[in-house]
Amino acid sequence: MKANELFTALSPDIIAGMLDWLRDEERKVYKTTLASLAAQRKLRPVFIERKPLTDQYSWIHKMLQLKNCNEISEHLLQLWLMGGQKQMLSTFCDIMGIEHEEGTVNGDLPDTMEAGKIDNAVEMLIEEHDPKLVAVYLVCFNQQRPGGWPELTAKLESDERLKLG
Repeated sequence: MKANELFTALSPDIIAGMLDWLRDEERKVYKTTLASLAAQRKLRPVFIERKPLTDQYSWIHKMLQLKNCNEISEHLLQLWLMGGQKQMLSTFCDIMGIEHEEGTVNGDLPDTMEAGKIDNAVEMLIEEHDPKLVAVYLVCFNQQRPGGWPELTAKLESDERLKLG
């Protein structure tokens, strides 16, 4: 699933949280994103910047769902997941026994994953986070390896709470 497709599954609340984090923690990235998206529509960034935040966020969310914005969508997802969702990443890596530092994997990713550990990780993550956010993270993680991990793919396909779209 491409990044722009993942944005279609995210609720406005999750998007607002992501964009709030970007505005607070990665201000230059937020401004550059706004400028890039505006340029795609042949708009001046100031036209979007003058809108109330809720309108800005809604417009950005719609833009990030477009196929031609996939690269921007992918970059924002990676940045936000790695920077703004460290606790979720750390929890998953801890349960899976993946060596990491604050959610950033140290060394190689495992060749296989135990289905039981995946089940435990999903249960714990869903207790603490929106299931759609957990699903987006797991889909993105699964894309870190060509073809993904069969066990993780099976969990994403079988668990109704992790269905996107």
